[in-house]
Amino acid sequence: MFYLVATILLNVVISVPFKLFPRFKIDALQAIVVNYFVCVITGSLFMGHFPLQLETVHQPWFPWALLMGAGFISIFNLLAYCMRIDGITTSTIANKLSLVIPVLFSVFLLHEGIGMVKVLGVLLALPAVYLTTRVKEENGKSQKLFWPMLLFAGSGLLDTLVNFVQRNFLSGEAVQATYTITCFATAGTIGVLLVTVLVLTKKIELKARNIIAGICVGVPNYFSIFFLIKALNSNVLQSSAAIPVINIGILVASAVTALVVFREKVNATRIAGLVLAVIAILLIAYGDR
Repeated sequence: MFYLVATILLNVVISVPFKLFPRFKIDALQAIVVNYFVCVITGSLFMGHFPLQLETVHQPWFPWALLMGAGFISIFNLLAYCMRIDGITTSTIANKLSLVIPVLFSVFLLHEGIGMVKVLGVLLALPAVYLTTRVKEENGKSQKLFWPMLLFAGSGLLDTLVNFVQRNFLSGEAVQATYTITCFATAGTIGVLLVTVLVLTKKIELKARNIIAGICVGVPNYFSIFFLIKALNSNVLQSSAAIPVINIGILVASAVTALVVFREKVNATRIAGLVLAVIAILLIAYGDR
């Protein structure tokens, strides 16, 4: 149970700094780049050695690690932007409900079975994302749906890629850890190249506070993955139950944090979206049982 609670809380902890970045004038891109190198260092310390060697590039999964690393930094930056613009609750729901995409991938490409209950869950997920984004601003205009929906699609495709690589290339704990650190290193390297270009063109300036922010995100980011693996390998709940419990917990905890800490707007529409989100995840997770 400790690992379940720790995973939920760490995911919420990761989301909070992004909401605070504008207040402290933090460059999200610089912080995210630092975050990935912190993940690499933390993971290597836990493994007891640095796993990336010259022969790593010859591994069959290496091209997929490069692709996923690019996806990591793209989605993380998009998540940071959505949290700053649309709030923690909307961004978290759009991110977590993206699990409907790998579900569809499993059904149509991997030929897994699907029942009417799971179909209903997939159908409920889309209006859930829509309703949580329909928050009226003070001027009477509604928030734009484009960025949350792009986050929804991007996160889902990234999860689908994880599912594909896991099934075809990652058979043991050592290779799983090495693959994950390779993805983090790839994301960090892409970020360094991008930051270098922006610095040379004088569009951004390097600031020490961005490094500190990256460390604050990177440490819980790595441990959120570490505790997730521990939770799935524990005997408290089966993975089919642990995953929806974690997702629902993150949704609820993020909503409470947004309400209490950041005073985000809550109305009947958003509450309805949150309820639909919980129902959708439960139906998708338990629909084939």
